[in-house]
Amino acid sequence: MTLVSQIFSCKRCGYCCHGETTVSLDEKDRERMVKALNIPEEIVKETFWRQTGKITQMKTVDGHCVFYEEGCNVHNGRPWRCAQWPLHPSILSDENNFHTISESCPGIKKDVSYEVFCQILRKLMDEADIKC
Repeated sequence: MTLVSQIFSCKRCGYCCHGETTVSLDEKDRERMVKALNIPEEIVKETFWRQTGKITQMKTVDGHCVFYEEGCNVHNGRPWRCAQWPLHPSILSDENNFHTISESCPGIKKDVSYEVFCQILRKLMDEADIKC
């Protein structure tokens, strides 16, 4: 059993894909997405991204991510922020974030205490060299 699977198992429910906010894309996200979609970057940019100054984000459509349609249509090329969710560093500093996220995400193991969840999340972040 992996560390992640001790605290989380994605149900691919799409709850995290809903809302009017969206995810910013860094250069590696954009490259990964273009490769996964296997279409020219200019078409991906025009169809799926919105540009605000130097910030590139995924578009939203009808209150959800442009890629969500009964599941993520770009799952193998999704942004790192999507891949990390719901294992968000803010959980470590605010137990309320843990409860809010775990109530909305059916993939978080409900039998794991906040303390154990944080211990495992810290190990995962250390392994990935992610700073809070």
